Amino acid sequence: MKHWGISYWFLALGCLLLLSSCGPEGDKFRLSGRLRNINQGDFLVYSPDGGLVGVDTIKVRNGRFSYEKEIRKDVTLMLVFPNFSEQAVFAAPGEEVEIKGDATHLKEMTVYGTDENDDFTKLRIRINKLTPPEVSSAVAEYITENPTSIVSMHLLDKYFITTKVPDYVEAQRLAALMLKANPDNGRLRILKKKIDGLKNGRLQAMLPVVTATDIQDKKVTTNQLKGKIGIISTWATWHYQSTDIQRRLRKLQKKYPQQLALISICLDGNKQECIKRVERDSLQWSTICDGQLFLSPMVQQLGLMTVPAMIVTNRQGKIVARDIEQFKIEQEIEKLLK
Repeated sequence: MKHWGISYWFLALGCLLLLSSCGPEGDKFRLSGRLRNINQGDFLVYSPDGGLVGVDTIKVRNGRFSYEKEIRKDVTLMLVFPNFSEQAVFAAPGEEVEIKGDATHLKEMTVYGTDENDDFTKLRIRINKLTPPEVSSAVAEYITENPTSIVSMHLLDKYFITTKVPDYVEAQRLAALMLKANPDNGRLRILKKKIDGLKNGRLQAMLPVVTATDIQDKKVTTNQLKGKIGIISTWATWHYQSTDIQRRLRKLQKKYPQQLALISICLDGNKQECIKRVERDSLQWSTICDGQLFLSPMVQQLGLMTVPAMIVTNRQGKIVARDIEQFKIEQEIEKLLK
């Protein structure tokens, strides 16, 4: 899920905006579409930049679907299809967007109705015909030419940060260029800090030794993960996707108690709320909640600058995976356990 990466600050702001938009001043964004070769089903929709609180469901009937949401500013929505593939849609207040395509060829679907979605559709269609090196160049070119676009934010994360082979050097360069063009973009500033931290937590690097104190006032160190498959994850009580991931990890921990070692970092500002949720969900491993949010030392040093976020290490302490998609966690972790 791919899609991970919702910052605390941006999501908190998004929550306030959504709550304040319940009156007549709010503007609805409308999404409709039709996909061939699918009769009925459900799509999930979430926002990586705070446009939604939690996860919504879009029902498909006779291949058609529609969705409305009241928003106050431009946001990114991620549609999750039954095969777990994702599609970004860029929503704006008062705008309408339409999707057309074939459920058996989702890469070729068209999303249009606003300049951002029209541009992104053209870029996706072009990318489908390119080799991986050409894709990176095409995306970097788009970001360079459109440094203030919400589309560029999505492209930077998807193609240079959360991809299987991230390029943090290029990501830093592009983020600096974007920040220069849009210095007041809070989400972009957080993303740049994330990139800086990801150097320590990059794939195939050895996990740095970081210490902290958990909610039981016990010392926690990343060294305690060695010898097992280790997982460090972030979550928050106000973020459904991240709490669902914790429940999935709980099932895995019960199934493989001798093979898994977990550390969770709760990004709530209120430690007591974290403790209540840990007890309610029976999370039987160390949880850190120091009230420092994204200034927490472990978060900073490991580049876990989003919620949810995840680092997975092998038995030798080498980082072998990051930010596994929500619906593939069990499958991917079990592969590593074999």
